[in-house]
Amino acid sequence: MSAPVAIVTGGAGGLGTAIARVLVGDGFRVALLDRHGAVEAAAGFGDDRGGDDRVLGVPVDVTDEESVRTAVGRVDAAWGRVDALVNNAGVEPQHSVEGLELGDWQATLDVNLTGAALMIKHCIPPWRRAGGGRVVSIGSRVWLGGGSTASYSASKAGLVGMTRAACRELGPLGVTANVVAPSFLRTPFNAVKGDEECVEAYARRFTAASPLGRLVEPVDVAHAVAFLLSDRARAITGETLHVAAGTQLAPRID
Repeated sequence: MSAPVAIVTGGAGGLGTAIARVLVGDGFRVALLDRHGAVEAAAGFGDDRGGDDRVLGVPVDVTDEESVRTAVGRVDAAWGRVDALVNNAGVEPQHSVEGLELGDWQATLDVNLTGAALMIKHCIPPWRRAGGGRVVSIGSRVWLGGGSTASYSASKAGLVGMTRAACRELGPLGVTANVVAPSFLRTPFNAVKGDEECVEAYARRFTAASPLGRLVEPVDVAHAVAFLLSDRARAITGETLHVAAGTQLAPRID
């Protein structure tokens, strides 16, 4: 049987590539989908693996349904199957509720929530053909405790609700759907919070708030994703797994 295929959106980013490396190590072929840099990320991925062909870069705009349809079709055509989807694409424009710009609000929901739904929709045909599949969407601890950005918190809370609905609808097809909810990660994604000093201040606050006294690393999230995509998690669906070093228990951290 040929190796299973996983799609990772936001695949050119720090977390996306960490997830891809763990999945390739678990025997997956991985399609990195991103609006920018997907092909370059896939090419660079082979540098320390002898240029193997287990990683494919595919451009996509997850807010554009035709782009999503085309990207999923390219992966299916290249490898003949799509077994798993990791919805990792995300944005977090910085704003207060009082200073909210409607464009920022809509753009956040378009990428973080609508994009995830469109990706699931267009992966259903190969899952139906195969008799099963896996979805893991990357949420955030803020779905539970709130965060400093209303649109991001709303999108991640919505992602949990959408995932629960999807697991009910897709369960009869043999598809599981779950969320992995990290806390703060030292990745380029969090550079939007400010300069290097500001980001390090965030890191110190999260470390202090963690019962484990540590930050979560991208590889921690990647291992959780890999577990939920594996056959060991075949009876787990509709769940939200916090990979937050306990900070989902903490008070608001800004």
